Amino acid sequence: MWPSAQTAELYFHMIPAIWSYTPAAMWQMMNKENNRSLLILVLEDVEEIRDGIEKLLQADGYRVDPARNEEDAVRRATRERPDLILISPGGPGTEVSAIADHIRRRAELSESVPVVIFCIQTLAEGAEVQIGRNIYTVRPDNFDQLRDFLHRVLTAPSSTV
Repeated sequence: MWPSAQTAELYFHMIPAIWSYTPAAMWQMMNKENNRSLLILVLEDVEEIRDGIEKLLQADGYRVDPARNEEDAVRRATRERPDLILISPGGPGTEVSAIADHIRRRAELSESVPVVIFCIQTLAEGAEVQIGRNIYTVRPDNFDQLRDFLHRVLTAPSSTV
């Protein structure tokens, strides 16, 4: 049985939207249930940005534990044991890799817990750099690029991203 003309037109208009997603973004959308057990600790001092990141990650099915500052992140990481830590630097001169190591050490997290750092000042758009043991610096152009990178980090063996 052929679809009605109205149904066919609806599918026809959806195709460009579906093609605009990257493979990892499509995977995320289709596998939200797989993400439900994964916890991402988000360290961001600006409330509006922290809330936005939290909502976007929750829409992908992740559990999100938002932290306002380093001390808050240590408390939350000690209590919740995140699968990944996402950090946005507090401003110029912030030594984020030291903060990441400090959070891991004080919360007694393994070095296998990846840390992803948003870095908009020092990297070209779209850049991804490994700066330490399972610590990555990224400057995504958009949320889909961040989504793809998080998916790769969470599903790949350590240091193979």
